[in-house]
Amino acid sequence: MAELHVLRVFVNEEGEWGNPLGVFLEGAEVPEARRTPVAAELGFSETVFVEDPACGRISIHTPAVELHFAGHPTVGTAWLLAREGLPVEALQPPAGRVGVRVDANDAFVTARPQWSPPFEYVQLGAPAQVGRLDGPPNGAGNTYAWAWIDEAAGTIRARSFAPEAGIEEDEATGSAALALCARLSRPIVVHQGRGSVIHAGPAGDELVEVGGRVSLDEVREQAV
Repeated sequence: MAELHVLRVFVNEEGEWGNPLGVFLEGAEVPEARRTPVAAELGFSETVFVEDPACGRISIHTPAVELHFAGHPTVGTAWLLAREGLPVEALQPPAGRVGVRVDANDAFVTARPQWSPPFEYVQLGAPAQVGRLDGPPNGAGNTYAWAWIDEAAGTIRARSFAPEAGIEEDEATGSAALALCARLSRPIVVHQGRGSVIHAGPAGDELVEVGGRVSLDEVREQAV
């Protein structure tokens, strides 16, 4: 058994929606060969295993594969470490150093867009078209479908489909919002999934900061 924290990352101002995330703060105790199977058993889009809290070293697993980097897992883990009295200036997923900024309810990470998992970015003409999708447009693979809600204000409606990672639909995808921000070269606020909210903005030196509000749902013992 191991202690599992269950978070929701990128909740709205009322604390609703957000993308569920499992975090094992003592992840080094979970054998590497068991991590993807445990992630599959949990059923979250990603699960984080903190290998060394002091230096922020983590591994990130979907139900099917290990990721070198992902947005909502790093944002949620940064927030949780700070909440537990273990704040870090950076996280260390396999991709490299990810800068961290945390306050009471929000957390942000700074990373390189090229670290984001590969998506096909499909711009649609209106938010309603995004909302009506029942899967990737045109039967594509990993796809981030989006449309402007208000281009002048930088607000976007989006949905994320990642079948190649074992994720039918991701409620909130920080890495895709990060990469979209880099493509657009401007700050954006993304309303994704059923009601999640992601903030992203250029951070200089070809980096992008992405983040939002995080909440803790429960702490439980989990068989590993």
